[in-house]
Amino acid sequence: MAVVVVGVNHRTAPVAVRERLAFAESEIAPGLERLRREGVADEGAILSTCNRVELYVAGEGEGAGLAAAARQFLLASRSVAEVGPDDLYVFEEPESLVHLFRVASGLDSMVLGETEILGQLKKAYDLALRCGATGRSLNKAFQRAFNVAKQIRTETNIQRGTVSVSSVAVDLAGRIFDTLERSSVLVIGAGDTGEKAAKAMLSRGARGLRVTNRSPERAQKLAAELGGEAVPFETWPDELTRIDVVISSTSAPHYVVTPDLLKPRLAARNNQPLLLIDLAVPRDIDPAVNELDGVFVYNVDDLQAIAGEAMRQRQEEIARCDALIRERVRGLVRPPARAEAVRKLAFES
Repeated sequence: MAVVVVGVNHRTAPVAVRERLAFAESEIAPGLERLRREGVADEGAILSTCNRVELYVAGEGEGAGLAAAARQFLLASRSVAEVGPDDLYVFEEPESLVHLFRVASGLDSMVLGETEILGQLKKAYDLALRCGATGRSLNKAFQRAFNVAKQIRTETNIQRGTVSVSSVAVDLAGRIFDTLERSSVLVIGAGDTGEKAAKAMLSRGARGLRVTNRSPERAQKLAAELGGEAVPFETWPDELTRIDVVISSTSAPHYVVTPDLLKPRLAARNNQPLLLIDLAVPRDIDPAVNELDGVFVYNVDDLQAIAGEAMRQRQEEIARCDALIRERVRGLVRPPARAEAVRKLAFES
């Protein structure tokens, strides 16, 4: 079976495009079921994060036909008629496997060498596996990708000085405030992204952590783990009068923070700056909020510039990692049909 990947990421498409193609976690299992029911592919997995949306598929026949069907399925499943000519990428073998291995190893990430994407990829694969959407081809490809990621971490210096997207967000906060010590933080959304960002803030001296989530149990659990306070989701906007940093990472399909919500609360802040970090895709914070005095809004695309320095420090390791990846890919690529026939003929003779 051929393995094909179709997707967009932070390099090829802005957040406005990525959020149109993003899958909520609850949409992935039905999407995989539809993928197979409609005969698009025999196997499939969907990876949807703040920085990328990717569809991995495997099926019989030529890769070009499978790639075209997967591309059409991705757009149609998100009710998107078309995207820009350079927004969406399509890889067939062997480049599809090279891409998967590079993603797992953090080589395609905003912060080169980060490990958060590996956990996200494992979660996406586990969900596809539990849905019965994977088979021999994708199982082998993903398992090999996880092994390669481990090998790269141990045999190269790609993680030298590694920082996650969450810690990049902390560096951003350090540019707004002279110090993060005693700064208060509100986390909207108690998922993995919000938790990592909160931990990064606390490690740099932030205090007064508050957590809110539509599920009060999840907010209370995270707040207890981090020594913070859970805030009811119905009343969290009131915290905007006294908070310093807001980190938002919900799965809401609409803006959570808007100018109308924020304006009435700014007067009580006594001109104290407010930093809003939007780690969600689709975005949680209306970009128009950035026009308000004393308010600074940054989304996942804005973090890329800050990640640039860490990326430059690791550039020298990329060639070494890519050579290792291509060596490991060779054993997975399907032999050309003609070569297969030649081998068969030689055996029979």
